[in-house]
Amino acid sequence: MLLGLPSLSCAATGSVHIRTASAGFIVGVGGGNGILHFRGRNYPLNVGGISIGTIGAASADLAGRAYNLRTPADILGTYSAVGSGLAVGGGVKYARLRNQNGVVLELRGRQAGLEASLSLSGMTISAAR
Repeated sequence: MLLGLPSLSCAATGSVHIRTASAGFIVGVGGGNGILHFRGRNYPLNVGGISIGTIGAASADLAGRAYNLRTPADILGTYSAVGSGLAVGGGVKYARLRNQNGVVLELRGRQAGLEASLSLSGMTISAAR
């Protein structure tokens, strides 16, 4: 009876840890590195990004989950989100981002520095070599 039903997705969840630094006045740039832990293995990542509407400089240490992964390569690509935030001298950051492969990152962590933004932010994740 259940044979005619579509199978459930094979998508899985991995954990992510990312460290970034950014600086800018109106247009901000940043980058960093990270690790995807997925199905018992670690995959090193490079992170690059740009945000519009940033003033200041800050660094962030973020950790969270990557949803909708079928393979480790699904995490690669360009992520986008619309949001606003303010951190002065340190604060908690939260980000929910999505890439073209349907992977959703939910990241939380501490930010140090002085940065104010009202922005459409982008982030690119590539495989570290």
